[in-house]
Amino acid sequence: MSGLIAVTGGSRGIGAAVVERVAAAGNDVIIGFRSNEDAAHAVAEKVRRTGQQAVVTRVDVTDPQSLDKFFEAGAALGPITGLVASAGAVKAVGPLTELDPETIKHDLEVNLLGAVLTARAAIPHLTVSGGSMVLIGSAAATIGSPGAYVHYAAAKAGTAALTIGLSKELAPSGIRVNCVESGTVWTEFHQDPERPAKVAASIPWGRAGEPVEIAGAVAWLLSSEAGYATGATLRIAGGL
Repeated sequence: MSGLIAVTGGSRGIGAAVVERVAAAGNDVIIGFRSNEDAAHAVAEKVRRTGQQAVVTRVDVTDPQSLDKFFEAGAALGPITGLVASAGAVKAVGPLTELDPETIKHDLEVNLLGAVLTARAAIPHLTVSGGSMVLIGSAAATIGSPGAYVHYAAAKAGTAALTIGLSKELAPSGIRVNCVESGTVWTEFHQDPERPAKVAASIPWGRAGEPVEIAGAVAWLLSSEAGYATGATLRIAGGL
């Protein structure tokens, strides 16, 4: 595959691994970041060492105008052929009754509204190219994450539903829409940096995943090899 792939949350974790993977496959990349500009530029430098181009731009996935600027900035490289909606965060962790309502609202906005608005902003660009969209979900969508972040699990269940609905809505435009649900992965997502090790015993495969293992699934769904895949949710979660 070759083209121009836009990745929100592309400065760290799964998003950064996706950026590196699609660049290695011959794609230019738009790297969206929220706060860590240095990390985003470090990822961009890795892309450029492969011979591909990279644009780095700040984006707030809960702000439609910010998303429009994100895609417009990257479009200078050419038609956008793919989107990976990887931006996500959880600030509220614990039993639901102990969580602050405003923090819950923030998490829902980033993880569900953010996916909806990102997809909405990408559609006009992908319609031109007949491109592909991959939303990053979570195994929490079906596990529920009790005692940790049930609201985040609910948001990711919404992402799975969004995938199904959009895949049908956009099929006449030639846009494929799929979802990758990751399990517990070694990233900066966790408030407790050691959480992946602590929960390893509850994972059938016996360990947490690595970002590159999720990136491979995303890259396949973006590629022409997955040309008949749309509306699919691919679970990469070590058996969860």
